[in-house]
Amino acid sequence: MKSDPCYNPNLSFIAEEVVCKAHPRNLAEVESLSRARERMAHWIERRLPQPRLREGACGRPRRRVKRIIVFGRIPNPTFDYYLAARLQAPEMPPYQVADIRGQETPDLDADGAFVIICRYASPSALRWIDHNEGRLSGVGLFVDDDIPAVITGKDADFLYRLFLWYRALWPLGRLNRHLDIVWTSTSNLASRLGQAKAVVLPPAPPKSLWSNTDDDVKTCDPANGEVLIAYHATGVHVEEHRFLRPIIAEVLRERPQARFEVFADRRAAVIWRGLDRVQIREPMPWLEYLGDANARRIDIMLVPLAPSHVNDSRSSTKRIDVARYQAAAVFSEGEAYGYSCNDGEIRLPYVEDDWRSTLFQLIDDFSVRERAMAATRRAVFQMTSAAGKGLDVLRDDRLT
Repeated sequence: MKSDPCYNPNLSFIAEEVVCKAHPRNLAEVESLSRARERMAHWIERRLPQPRLREGACGRPRRRVKRIIVFGRIPNPTFDYYLAARLQAPEMPPYQVADIRGQETPDLDADGAFVIICRYASPSALRWIDHNEGRLSGVGLFVDDDIPAVITGKDADFLYRLFLWYRALWPLGRLNRHLDIVWTSTSNLASRLGQAKAVVLPPAPPKSLWSNTDDDVKTCDPANGEVLIAYHATGVHVEEHRFLRPIIAEVLRERPQARFEVFADRRAAVIWRGLDRVQIREPMPWLEYLGDANARRIDIMLVPLAPSHVNDSRSSTKRIDVARYQAAAVFSEGEAYGYSCNDGEIRLPYVEDDWRSTLFQLIDDFSVRERAMAATRRAVFQMTSAAGKGLDVLRDDRLT
């Protein structure tokens, strides 16, 4: 994310990764154990709660929308990437946000309100919806991760799995009785939520979220050859840290002008210890992360995605962070970022040799970095342009 980017959702990711170490006799036994774990994970995943529309819902508000209320852990990247600019579009009703981290719901006018649950719900938000159901114009849910797959996957730590259960899945037992609309970030994720009849809502950030940095902010000087490479990840990408480690180790060994920074929780930080010219940074709150880009640029940002059930449903929000840092990016080929073409962006298969050779090229050739940076900024501008339609189904001119 990150599917939150470097945003740590106010959890203390302090639990060490627990690995049950079997002692298989041969490779075949290792593979057998791995397949058994995957089958068990999928069996559990299919039995976890899923969003579904209430009886009689038709994917539209029940009545005219006078105002929109967004419940969520706000500020957060999901709201900014997908909802903020759309809610500010012409013909949209007025809106307000309610941070669910407080014990009590703020004083809100329920008359004609359409409620949007932004990824997470709280007991107080659910009580408020229950109490005001007859006055509401409808209830919607926005989801940008395959949360059951994250919970049953390999990378999330135990505390984060508990958090996802409590804030994202457990509330569905009550929330599903009210849902009129479900939005998801990708078509793959929508297909995973078949009973919800989900509508796809791709990223559409406000321009200020990625283009408000000064073009003259500090960057590594191409004249002296210094190049900053970065990997900004959340706590559910441990596999990607392992993939990048040997690549970065060789790049730093062969290119003394390169340095590397990585955002990593305690489990992932262990992977990076022992390398020179590597700065390990802890994930930071969302607003601090936005502010970080105001004072500096990054030359190259890495966006690997390991082939996985979870990553198949991810969207392309990391492009927005890359644009904010005015960086050239190396993206993984796949559903999220597409496949190699002639649009200027760099997309690679999940193969070490390809990433290593491309990094050497980017370090050595400033013009290649500039072309890749410009291509990503064009792509993000197109995302921003899509926000002008707002949330089409809730617009005033559709409900008159």
